[in-house]
Amino acid sequence: MSKFHTDCIEKPVASGLEKLGRMVGRHPWWFLAIPLVCALALGGGFAFLTKAKANNIEEQFTPVNGPAKADMALVSRYFPIDETSFTTQRLITEGAYAAFIAVHPSGKILSEEALTEVLRIDGVIRNMTVSESGQAFTYRDICAQKNGECTPNAVLKALGNDVRAIGSIAFQFPLWVTATEQTFLGTTLRGVETNGSGIVQSAKAIRVFYFLKESEVERSDRWLREFLKVFTEDKNDFQLQETPVSYFTSVSRQEEFEINSKKVIPLFSITYFLAVFFSITSCLRFDCVRNKAWVATLGVLSAGIAVLSGFGLLLYCGVPFAMTVANSPFLILGIGIDDMFIMIACWQQTKVHDSVEDRMAETYREAAVSITITTLTDVLAFYIGINTPFRSVQSFCLYTGTAVLLCYVFNITFFGSVLALNGKREAENRHSLTCMKVPNNCPLDCSEAYSLCCVGGLYNVSTGTETEHPMNVFFKKYYGPFLTKNWTKVFVVLLYAGYLAASIYGCFQIKEGIDLRNLALDHSYIVRYYDHANTYFSEYGANIMVMIPKKADYWNNTVRKDIESCIDKLNDLPYIEKQLSVSWLKFYMIFAQRSNIVLDNQNGFINRLPAFFHLFPDFSQDVYLSGGVIDASRFFIQAVNITSAVAEKNMLTELREIAESCVVPLVVYHPAFIYFDQYLVIVSNTIQNTAVATVVMLVISLLLIPNPLCAAWVTFAIVSVIVGVAGFMAFWNINLDSISMINLVICIGFSVDFSAHISYAYVSSKKSTINEKATDALYLLGYPILQGAISTIVGVVVLAAAESYIFRTFFKIMFLVIGFGAVHGLVFIPVFLTFFGLCMKTGIVENAGTPENIKDTHSEAPSNLELQSRSVTESASRKMPFLYSGASELETDSS
Repeated sequence: MSKFHTDCIEKPVASGLEKLGRMVGRHPWWFLAIPLVCALALGGGFAFLTKAKANNIEEQFTPVNGPAKADMALVSRYFPIDETSFTTQRLITEGAYAAFIAVHPSGKILSEEALTEVLRIDGVIRNMTVSESGQAFTYRDICAQKNGECTPNAVLKALGNDVRAIGSIAFQFPLWVTATEQTFLGTTLRGVETNGSGIVQSAKAIRVFYFLKESEVERSDRWLREFLKVFTEDKNDFQLQETPVSYFTSVSRQEEFEINSKKVIPLFSITYFLAVFFSITSCLRFDCVRNKAWVATLGVLSAGIAVLSGFGLLLYCGVPFAMTVANSPFLILGIGIDDMFIMIACWQQTKVHDSVEDRMAETYREAAVSITITTLTDVLAFYIGINTPFRSVQSFCLYTGTAVLLCYVFNITFFGSVLALNGKREAENRHSLTCMKVPNNCPLDCSEAYSLCCVGGLYNVSTGTETEHPMNVFFKKYYGPFLTKNWTKVFVVLLYAGYLAASIYGCFQIKEGIDLRNLALDHSYIVRYYDHANTYFSEYGANIMVMIPKKADYWNNTVRKDIESCIDKLNDLPYIEKQLSVSWLKFYMIFAQRSNIVLDNQNGFINRLPAFFHLFPDFSQDVYLSGGVIDASRFFIQAVNITSAVAEKNMLTELREIAESCVVPLVVYHPAFIYFDQYLVIVSNTIQNTAVATVVMLVISLLLIPNPLCAAWVTFAIVSVIVGVAGFMAFWNINLDSISMINLVICIGFSVDFSAHISYAYVSSKKSTINEKATDALYLLGYPILQGAISTIVGVVVLAAAESYIFRTFFKIMFLVIGFGAVHGLVFIPVFLTFFGLCMKTGIVENAGTPENIKDTHSEAPSNLELQSRSVTESASRKMPFLYSGASELETDSS
């Protein structure tokens, strides 16, 4: 194990970056100007933002190659929509429509008073005049029609304009059969109470649909927008106290979804302010020369121009810009701040009297290797996430991964030049604000205020570096010894057992799939509509199409029995109401029996169809005839009691399994299945992506940590964090969907940082006992991990106030990822490592504690082992601000 080294990777990279650092120190103005010019040029790609926006919900949040999309193309081929003989059950897509729901919670929606209001609203909608390109039209001009009339609401049609007729009409529920037709009322009336004969006695809600011609795209779209205005104008009084009304259109969900990104833009300005404030606060020093407030501010700017450049580059390339990408700048800002802290921390450990070129070379040799490695882990995690069937995830991962990569480039160029210029200022002992030269010694008669504001440039004389941060002292003197006490370890183990038990339990409670209502803002009008629909209209679900997509001998009695057997199997499922199934073939057989027609040969079967379709014209849309042959046909079954994502998944899976096992080839389809398809891939794809990313992180850990056992601990920590995040998602009401999948991919990249840093610091420690090694690791990395966690959370915390589920979910999962990752790095892993004494470098263990191997803490020339330990430990972390910023105060105290 001791022969397993990473020098073959680290040394060439360190050497190359050292040369780059020297070059940046020699020509800082070039490295300041060129990145800015490049950023401005790449930022020009935002001119293509409008064209690149890809916010179609179906396209972005459903599987790219979902079976339902292929089925839809097949159905469209054989059964295109007939807008002159329109029926809702034969829709291939969701359709173009508007709807409103009127509710009377006490069950009096069929009272004369409530129906008067419903008829008034219906009259306003049907009679409203809309202008498009100078031409006026009404609902009658663009409605989907049947028998020359707009498809009516069955209840309102029966009433006419006389609400008093309600007392003389006997509505049967759910299927109302009259002399001329039968009408399904399950999607029209709900909260129904019936008598023993199935006659409706009362109802709580009524829903009225207005279907439009999909071929009239522009005029339909204009009418739908006018429909929304009717309900939102202050002059209407539709929202009655006893009969509340909710409304919706087929374009509402898409419009509300697109508003999301506009609402989050102001939050980014708040985030940027918080990031600048946190960075300046973290870099403040009570020394007017060593203070790095301006450096921190420009470091945040570096992350900002990385976002500008990365996004602009991909927009130039025509990469689709999904709305989920709007989360990315918040995350990249946090990553950029972490990288900035690394650069500043390593600058502070250089000798203050060395030349700027030498200090920059040493800074790059130490810090740039660190952010190179951790940038690699994050970029790989994001690019692995591109391998998902959801375009929203692909777009987010591609934009974020590219921006993180450019964030690294700008840190070692633009921000490096800022650091070099600041170094020149410090070398001349100039004030951080005024750039005026100040004395480095305070006169005897000066005040404390003068000393604070006008005297600076102090450093630790014994080491020649800037002074150490007090938090490092805290972790070494107090926290580390406390954590390594035996009783504390017992408590930590019990705490971890509770965490793991709760996480595993939560994993089995998590819900799958995206709730479409969550794509709108919290206070959107469509939320109220969804609430009413879920409360009153959830019992009867999709009217599912069952298609035979190939030629079949329908006149053959055996084939007909096979078809009926397959349909019966589908109807026997607990999610299907058998009595509501519709089969043209069954009606045709009844028609033939009553007409004394023999249908046992092809010619007789085909030739009698026109007469059958004349009596039942709707069924003509269910048979595709070509050259006297039936190429395809379809039937319908009614889903019931689909009230959860689990029920949707189980129904879809069982329907397809029966369809595939049937002797006659069947295809089951409904427009909602396009969204249900996510249930079939979301879990397996999430597990696949996290597994691949975890293996990649394990490989990187093995390269970083030359001890397989400790690398295994890193992998354990990654899995533990993922399980914790997934489990606590259920407790925080977060579904496993394409949105949360993004964050679980991010989880891999961030969780590896904390655990890998502590593990390697433990391995590299020269202390003689396991407790001392754990304390030493915390001394080196405790505060950097804490600061890195805080800086990342600062980057996303404002999203907690967003009015959108998408952005709040991003915050919640990032909070869980960073929180659990930091707890593992600062609590669990340090304790668990002490249980395995073998998890250390062999040579160090063997020689530790012998007099000839104990170095003088004040030695001016540290050993190669010390230099390597310091170098690689720092290179193990992006979240290492103020690391090794002197190590002087403790040494001075001990001396």
